[in-house]
Amino acid sequence: HPAAHGRLRARERLAGWLNVAGPLLALLGIYLIFALIGPDSFRSAGNLETIFRQTAIVGAAALGMTVIMIAGGIDLSVGSVVALVTVVIAWLLQYAGLPDGWAALAGIGAGALCGLLTGVLITRLRVVPFIVTLGMMLMVRGLAKALAHSQKIDAPVGWLQQLVASLPPDRRMQLLPVGVWLVIGLGVLLAVALRTMRYGRHVFAIGSNELTARLCGVAVERTKLITYALGGAFFGLAGLMLFSRLTVGDPTAAQGLELDVIAAVVIGGGSLAGG
Repeated sequence: HPAAHGRLRARERLAGWLNVAGPLLALLGIYLIFALIGPDSFRSAGNLETIFRQTAIVGAAALGMTVIMIAGGIDLSVGSVVALVTVVIAWLLQYAGLPDGWAALAGIGAGALCGLLTGVLITRLRVVPFIVTLGMMLMVRGLAKALAHSQKIDAPVGWLQQLVASLPPDRRMQLLPVGVWLVIGLGVLLAVALRTMRYGRHVFAIGSNELTARLCGVAVERTKLITYALGGAFFGLAGLMLFSRLTVGDPTAAQGLELDVIAAVVIGGGSLAGG
């Protein structure tokens, strides 16, 4: 019957919309609950800014973890990579005298290199990602401690420390620090890339059914290498945000961050099963 068919289509569209917007609506609901029962300071613009600033680190890493999990993988080394990146940036600023911009790029590059190594081990040795990234978590953390001699590395003050710092009164019109806007912008670009680019379709195909994707001509190993390197670059960006917040390189930082990042992806709609 046309009327019944129309109602069914309407329910399907509503269910699809709720599936996409559900996590955001739940987040807004939780905020409203605490806004009602919490102190007045919770509803202040300054507290909202603080929430965004603190979320930027997990958010940046979650972008990389999202792509990896869509491809059916996992990366438990994210906390260790973030710590290594803070150490690399601080070391380059303090001892190599690099400008802030080059140090930041080198830190993100170090994260991408860690991700690329993880991808090589997974694709060449054909070991499951859980085991490989568990080993990488220990190895990268040890590398960070060796580079920093198990101590924090102080860095000269520059503009990197302002990426997620609280905005001064004369910059309130900016609403949020540059680092937060950078994470939001990259999130939008990543969403567009996954939906419109061939690479994005290949990532979804591999995570949904790797064997079928291979039979359809998808370059599975190459796509996985790109995915883990891209994820590592986003982990590097998270390390840059953490360095901005701490203003030092700390080899013991971000312990347990992998749980927060994976939880953020799942709460945001990602699937642990991939696809």
